[in-house]
Amino acid sequence: MAIRVETTSTVPIYEQIADQIVFAVATADLQPGDPVPSVRDLSVQLTVNPNTVVRAYQELERMGVIEPVRGRGMFITSDAAKTCRDRRKELIRDTVKATVREAVSAGLTADDLHALIDAEWPHPIRNGSHKSK
Repeated sequence: MAIRVETTSTVPIYEQIADQIVFAVATADLQPGDPVPSVRDLSVQLTVNPNTVVRAYQELERMGVIEPVRGRGMFITSDAAKTCRDRRKELIRDTVKATVREAVSAGLTADDLHALIDAEWPHPIRNGSHKSK
């Protein structure tokens, strides 16, 4: 798993790091028991202050995604997958909310927005199956 940060982003670097680890766990690129890079290694790799990585790891630990193992480093927890899927869904929901607000202000209808989503979806959505149950 390669972590990348965008220094010109308005999202703080520590959040970018934490979000990428959350997404990696949610997509099973990182599994329970897998180690995460050491603070020193990741700060060198990303060319960021070690305190930035520490802050990201503290947030992930607070969320229950990683845990320290004395003398060995930080590891993905056994409960991380569900936590990360839920967090990823929350992040996507926030993006959708912003997109809907933008669509409304642009004068688009719900049908217009559904058509845009259908056009971008990897497998066409048919017969209203995109509605949540």
